[in-house]
Amino acid sequence: MCALLAVDAGVRTGLALLDREGRLLWCRSHNLGSTARLKKAAARVLFELPQLQFLVVEGGGQTAGIWEHAATKRNLPCRIVQAQDWREQFLLPRQRVSGQKAKAAACALVSTILRREGWSSPTTPGHDAAEAALVGLWAAVQLGWRAMPALK
Repeated sequence: MCALLAVDAGVRTGLALLDREGRLLWCRSHNLGSTARLKKAAARVLFELPQLQFLVVEGGGQTAGIWEHAATKRNLPCRIVQAQDWREQFLLPRQRVSGQKAKAAACALVSTILRREGWSSPTTPGHDAAEAALVGLWAAVQLGWRAMPALK
């Protein structure tokens, strides 16, 4: 199975794994506490997912660089994107006026998309995991792995 890992980069990291058809397999978040722990976690996550074909990271600076470095060591294609790259495809302008509104809208939208596509979870994904899931969906559309999900 081929897969794509989407990362909402930060010490509080959101992760989402999608299959080759662009279906979300899982999403989660981890508060790693420090960049030293993030370095170890990034290498471990990429090592533990041998089916990975692509990595997309939302963010910048040192935390995105950690993921990019881990991908390079694994010879894995990696794309760094910013929130505005994917948010305009999923969120209305009024939902993008602040980071806080965008994160809340991302949580609600991911729950709607996941329910519509038949995925169930005992809890609603937190904003880091929700944003990673939307980054992953955006990347899967960009790669031609799937069509854009219905948003309404």
